[in-house]
Amino acid sequence: MKFKVLIVEDSKVSREHIAATVEAVDGIEAVTTASGFEALKLLPRQRFDLIITDINMPDINGLELINFVKKNPNYRDVPLIIVTTEGREQDRSRGMALGAAGYLVKPFQTEELEALLRRFLKPL
Repeated sequence: MKFKVLIVEDSKVSREHIAATVEAVDGIEAVTTASGFEALKLLPRQRFDLIITDINMPDINGLELINFVKKNPNYRDVPLIIVTTEGREQDRSRGMALGAAGYLVKPFQTEELEALLRRFLKPL
């Protein structure tokens, strides 16, 4: 079984780094978008097992994306991981309160993201 992970990240370098980390874990396919708006267009067309999003993005930010996903019955149970430069506790608390399952601050260790993927995508 192959898991599909949606990566929503406006920074090309970060997006490629996250995608490479995700695809290095056996059994996971990464799909990337550069904005929250692109992600909202993709969500109805494909089923994702997990979503990784940045907070600070043009158009629709990561917190707005999480809010939309968690209010939609089709995606409510999809785990979300925030990967962001926002390291303040209030940012973390806000993301988790909206329904994020994990929170990583950039720059992160590859092993940290791998551990979250293994935790939320069973069996790996």
